[in-house]
Amino acid sequence: MAANRHAAHDAEAEPEQPDYSVLTETGLRTLEAAEELFSDFSPERGLLSDLPQITVEAAGIEQVCRLAKTDSSLDLKMLHCLSCVDYEEHFELVYFLHSLEREQTLAIKTSVPYENPVLPSVSGVWAAAEWYEREASDLFGVTFEGNPDPSPLLLYEGFGGHPGRKSYPFYEYREF
Repeated sequence: MAANRHAAHDAEAEPEQPDYSVLTETGLRTLEAAEELFSDFSPERGLLSDLPQITVEAAGIEQVCRLAKTDSSLDLKMLHCLSCVDYEEHFELVYFLHSLEREQTLAIKTSVPYENPVLPSVSGVWAAAEWYEREASDLFGVTFEGNPDPSPLLLYEGFGGHPGRKSYPFYEYREF
């Protein structure tokens, strides 16, 4: 019985390694180029389904995104989407970037604490990020320092709370 507990503990201690064989050759080259390009930002490689993924610290997200867009090894000129995920202890921001030249997508992730969700805006890198950031601000309460228009996008000024958070108190809905 004790051996089973130790085996279960060991299995929990070592996270399962992603199966990088799901990546295309281009995807694998993109992941390797991103790791090398972002080496100053302590990148962690991973997979998001069949997309290459890099996780970096929140403080460096603006610089990482600028490098991803301007460096010819990645050429990720397009921001597909920026999404926020509530894990209750922290928020995870996921930037989906795309290279039209290489027909390749890279997901860049970063986390911010639940108590003080603040990170640099990337609206100076991609103008489209302004609206995505405003949406994350409305729904989750994430503050993007440097966003030129922090006004609400989806909710009205003075709305109480952030309805994207798992802790938001939704009332029972009844159809008539």
